[in-house]
Amino acid sequence: MAKSPYLYFEPDRLAKFANLNLLARQVVEGFISGLHRSPHKGFSVEFSGQREYSPGDDLRHLDWVAWARTDRFYIKQYEQETNLRAYILLDISGSMNYRYSGEVTKYQYGCFLAACLAYLMCRQQDTVGMVAFDRKIRLHLPPASTPAHLDRLFTGLESLKPGKQTAVAGTFHELAERIAKRGLIIVISDLYDDQTEVMRALQHFCYKKHQLILFHLFDRAELDFPFRKMTNFVDMETGEKMQVDPRLLRDSYRDEVNSFIERYRKECSDRKIEYIQVCTDEPYDMMLLNYLSRRRRLIRR
Repeated sequence: MAKSPYLYFEPDRLAKFANLNLLARQVVEGFISGLHRSPHKGFSVEFSGQREYSPGDDLRHLDWVAWARTDRFYIKQYEQETNLRAYILLDISGSMNYRYSGEVTKYQYGCFLAACLAYLMCRQQDTVGMVAFDRKIRLHLPPASTPAHLDRLFTGLESLKPGKQTAVAGTFHELAERIAKRGLIIVISDLYDDQTEVMRALQHFCYKKHQLILFHLFDRAELDFPFRKMTNFVDMETGEKMQVDPRLLRDSYRDEVNSFIERYRKECSDRKIEYIQVCTDEPYDMMLLNYLSRRRRLIRR
């Protein structure tokens, strides 16, 4: 087993992804040859249309069928295959540092997932950037795809520490204005913020014509509420404490969590945002492998 020099990158787990790519569902903008359809016309693989011949055009692309039919010269146009420009937005607020009994915190799981996604996209010649945030942006790497860029991204993840309070909505609005070219936005977060404001911020990305994938992270205890005895709960972002009897709250707590999840699921669906609920007790590589396999089948229908 090869030992990785990076804390959050495990190359042995990535062998199973050899035949899978993170394909974009919609038109994206980019600047190097890759796997994704571009809105820019060029001479590449798939036929797109025609335009009238102009002096200096390459005669190899003359449409002789159109000439025979109209007695006029036309140049064939094709859709370029282009790279995807992506940003991974990683929540590193205090609540992401929660772990009840599993092997990793939500924050650590998010780092492993971010590193894996970045590697997969760079491998397919796409450019990927990274933003880590709590109340402020703590790490911002513009998109690139070189080995040196991956090194900066992996070491950047290692330099981070979970913060305190979060500002999901405010950060997303800021980034929606700063990210100029449309592409893929991947969010990794527990989304513990005002839901209405978060959805408005995600809509801001949609308005800017980005495609969104949302990985909604939970620890299993946040879903099942397994506590039995009188327990002191501490808010990991504000430090606020509360002593409660879990037996009196379990049913109402689960109802609230389910409503919280279903609202995000429904509103993301309404906006054509891909929503993936993730629990940290499922290995990140298996979760991602299953997701990419499903996604590839959907795209190719």
